[in-house]
Amino acid sequence: MKHTRVMLFLLLASSLCFANSTQITFGNQGGTLTGSNAGLVMSGSLLTSVTGLLGKSTLELGSLGTIDFSTGALIGGSIQQGAVFAAGGSFTVMSNGSEGLPSGVIFNGTFASPVTLILVTLANGTHAYVINGVLTGTIPNGDTVNAVEVQLTVNVGKGFFNGSTIVSGGSTVITQPVTTPEPGSLVFMGTGLMGLAALTKRRLLVRLVN
Repeated sequence: MKHTRVMLFLLLASSLCFANSTQITFGNQGGTLTGSNAGLVMSGSLLTSVTGLLGKSTLELGSLGTIDFSTGALIGGSIQQGAVFAAGGSFTVMSNGSEGLPSGVIFNGTFASPVTLILVTLANGTHAYVINGVLTGTIPNGDTVNAVEVQLTVNVGKGFFNGSTIVSGGSTVITQPVTTPEPGSLVFMGTGLMGLAALTKRRLLVRLVN
């Protein structure tokens, strides 16, 4: 029984220090992507799925809301052949309140580093573009979170992105911060570990004397 109590304490100490991070995923389809020297803008893309927000499992519907974003200005390359855009801008996920989701903004953030527009030439000679960017922002419970956003545009055929195209779909993956122990928990854990060490030492001395 005593060994069981020691093991339970060690498990508690581990849980205070190493809580698992969780992921939230927003899926989207449609909408319009425009690009110029001023930056990239996606507007009117439908929020089609939400996974992991506020403990909810996957929710899929024709429309749960919208996703819109803008980047900073063009800083390298071209919108036809692939480009880099400055950090900044905005990224907003808006819920319409269906399926038990809170109504209003459920993610509000900005690009924390430059955004890349990557040209992909497919085997059949047609072209598509992928947008990669790292976000930082907040979710409804007030947590500040980081996200890696990957957005694939519609195949533009054998031509190139001419400044406006329809978005085929994409996903935004958010990793919530790992829970860290509060100061009070650290004190409790430290005191418990010292007590455990003293108990172990005392038992060892008793065994040596006997």
